[in-house]
Amino acid sequence: MSDSAERPPRRPRYGGKHPRGFEQKYKEHDPARYPDTVAKVIASGKTPAGSHLPILMDECLAALALEKGCIGVDATLGYGGHAARFLEMITPGGKLLGMDVDPIEQPKTVARLRALYPEEEFEAVRSNYAGIARVLGARSLAGVDFVFADLGCSSMQLDDPQRGFSFKTAGPLDMRMNPARGLTAAEWLAKVAAAKLETALREHADEPRAEQLAAALAGQSFATTLALATAVRACAGGLDEEMAELTVRRVFQTVRIAVNEEFTALDGFLRVLPDCLKSGGRAVMLTFHSGEDRRVKQAFQAAERSGIFSSISDGVVTASAEERRLNPRCSSAKLRWAIKA
Repeated sequence: MSDSAERPPRRPRYGGKHPRGFEQKYKEHDPARYPDTVAKVIASGKTPAGSHLPILMDECLAALALEKGCIGVDATLGYGGHAARFLEMITPGGKLLGMDVDPIEQPKTVARLRALYPEEEFEAVRSNYAGIARVLGARSLAGVDFVFADLGCSSMQLDDPQRGFSFKTAGPLDMRMNPARGLTAAEWLAKVAAAKLETALREHADEPRAEQLAAALAGQSFATTLALATAVRACAGGLDEEMAELTVRRVFQTVRIAVNEEFTALDGFLRVLPDCLKSGGRAVMLTFHSGEDRRVKQAFQAAERSGIFSSISDGVVTASAEERRLNPRCSSAKLRWAIKA
């Protein structure tokens, strides 16, 4: 390189032998260039920074029974791990619609999948899954062969401190799936009444200390994730460390669900789901806590009783011990499936 040539900017230095911050883990952010590093991270039971490990993949594929030529919807595209496998199974001849509301992560996923699949095989849609009927109607699709939804928060969102989902790292208290819409978590907490927060803590997270926590947190100002976590721990005085952390998890889960109106969206999705499937079409849902699973279970059971679904899963399918070892985040995952009559 000549002296006059412009040198590329150096990466910021970090202390210690290994990078610790989300942005510092540049090798994990580039799995195509550093596959060995990513493989080591996964083998250690961790999720590489900026990615998401698809959960219960084999069980999802078995429940969906995909074939070449199938047309379906991944209603929660996320990192695209499930979508990539679905596309392998249904193409050529099939098509997948990938829905997601996240304007930060969706373009990255679309770029990865578009390198392998043209528009006629994979189409990305910026929409909440509650809008699935509108999305199909706009494409003159009366019904599809399968619908898949992986509920909750993705690892990319959880691990990025700037998204404000995690209490483990400092970041702005945001938690919005779509940062361009709605109140941040900080704004929501500053406005919410104690009675409303108490109800949310009970309904969204089965929190046993809902009244005490709501009285302490509602209407307060918390600019950062760590500020809220500290306030919750102070409220949970007397609990051992493990129970205190569970309380913090439940509070963060509650606020995230409220900020993104997740249960409103899920209820809307479940109401229209049967009409979005062809006869014999299959739905597979992954849930991660009791509030989600209860809604899916009740909706599937009601549709089976009324004859709309011909068959539903008897119970839940959970991850194997080996998958839980490799990916601890799958430990709470529950799979339910249904087949339309």
